[in-house]
Amino acid sequence: MGHKSSAYCSPPSAYWWLKALFSIMGIRRKGRELALQALYQMEMTGDASLASLELFLGHFEGNPKARDFARRLVQGVVNQRQEIDRIIEQCAEHWRLKRMAKVDLTILRMATYELLFCPDIPLNVSLDEAIEIGKRYGSGDSATFINGVLDQVAQASGMKQSSGG
Repeated sequence: MGHKSSAYCSPPSAYWWLKALFSIMGIRRKGRELALQALYQMEMTGDASLASLELFLGHFEGNPKARDFARRLVQGVVNQRQEIDRIIEQCAEHWRLKRMAKVDLTILRMATYELLFCPDIPLNVSLDEAIEIGKRYGSGDSATFINGVLDQVAQASGMKQSSGG
């Protein structure tokens, strides 16, 4: 009879690949949420030191990879803040940074950092994550505002082609 060898291994199922993908996405989402909270705290206290970040992250148990990703985002935003703020202000028509809701501004800073300085993160992932985090932590208008500003940031940086023309 046609009996297949038990040594034959089938390729991983689509379920396995999706589970691995969502695991990575979950780690990065948690990292982004931690980064948002740490950056918000830094904004409110005026203390953007590495010690402040480490103290903040030390209060969270969980996946070390999420903390590492949060650390990467926070340090990147802190180190590139002048450039990031200049670009956001340029792209947020009729909005000065001082007038923006602090949560929205913090999300914009993180996503702008990802767009400009993290080539390993796809454009659409950065945009989608910022919008989703805005829905969760911002006001009712945050997601729309964040989407509009980041769309302009992506176009201004040459990462996204203008849809008009």
